[in-house]
Amino acid sequence: MPLEKITTVTGQGVYVPGDDIDTDRIIPARFMKCVTFDGLGEYLFYDVRHDGNDKLTEHALNNPNFSSASIMLSGMNFGCGSSREHAPQSLYRAGFRAIIAGNFAEIFFGNSINLGMPCVSLDEAGRIKLASMIESDPTLELKIDLVDREIVAGDTHFNFDIRDGARESLMNGKWDPIDELLNNVTSIEKVAKSLSYN
Repeated sequence: MPLEKITTVTGQGVYVPGDDIDTDRIIPARFMKCVTFDGLGEYLFYDVRHDGNDKLTEHALNNPNFSSASIMLSGMNFGCGSSREHAPQSLYRAGFRAIIAGNFAEIFFGNSINLGMPCVSLDEAGRIKLASMIESDPTLELKIDLVDREIVAGDTHFNFDIRDGARESLMNGKWDPIDELLNNVTSIEKVAKSLSYN
């Protein structure tokens, strides 16, 4: 079954400040004891969204103004730490369809692309300006345009970076490696038969 060709992602943004936001902050390890990824979204950033008494904090994701956000803006080295696939899965299950940051941890980036969730890199000046725009107007619609490599926020355009291979796989609907394998079984079998295991 052909995958969606992702050329744009449009939605409300939310700013989650901080550099080096690691995968344990994104999804604490105790919530990873699951058979499927279903339901992980409710535990996204759990330990910083709740205090010691399990009461909600003033975290951006607890702000009802951003309850429909589908694009997250953050700082440098987003998704660092352990390589748990649960981190991008929890973001995706919580409704996020793209992440904007300064840069990304290698494995987190790859796992996100494999979900069809673009991770785009924006320079510091751009992040500061975009964060201010989001916080000034929570209803602001953002558009991430992979074709032109830009983020559109109202009348403002920001140029972003994304690896060519990831961009092309998203735009061509070839972002899920398992789907690619399933769609090429005949070719795989042909190559396997041609190999010598002596």
